[in-house]
Amino acid sequence: MNAQPHEKTQMTPEEYLAFERSSEIKHEYFDGELFAMVGAKKSHNLINANLTTNLVTQFRADGSTCRVFSNDMRVRVLKNGKYTYPDIVIACGDMEFEDHELDTLLNPIVIIEILSASTEAYYRGVKFQHYRLIPSLQEYILVSQHACLVEKFVRNNDGTWSYFSYEEMEERLNIDAVTCEVPLSDIYYWIAFEK
Repeated sequence: MNAQPHEKTQMTPEEYLAFERSSEIKHEYFDGELFAMVGAKKSHNLINANLTTNLVTQFRADGSTCRVFSNDMRVRVLKNGKYTYPDIVIACGDMEFEDHELDTLLNPIVIIEILSASTEAYYRGVKFQHYRLIPSLQEYILVSQHACLVEKFVRNNDGTWSYFSYEEMEERLNIDAVTCEVPLSDIYYWIAFEK
């Protein structure tokens, strides 16, 4: 999803949460500013549904403590105060939330973002910088909607990140932090890439 600046320029985090919880559209928040989230297109929605379904099915079959949240689970980066809505977020075990509303997750294990032409640079750059400030985050996954390409960044014990890419439909995306494998053919089911 794309973020567009909101007309009101400065809000406190408390004002943002009160506003957001009554808003009909979603907004990301950073440094006092709101950014309206613009709707996603067909390929983005299909990829999101394919991934979410596959992950939920695996977690249920394994009796996992992990849960998958798609689109609407807000995540807060405590170190810099950013509020964001990842396309898919996975949390396991004792989930930590900002307050009793249970709508702002603090300890994601895996974040998955689906790239578009307008979001790709932001997701690879500034947004990933923000996400790296979340101590619990172990894997950050980027999924192209324009080509068969899934990229995975894994946090190492020393705080550095390792990069892995998957570019063939026969490959399987390994999400080691939650012990899952997802075939790229499942991720891209019903997707027709433009030539």
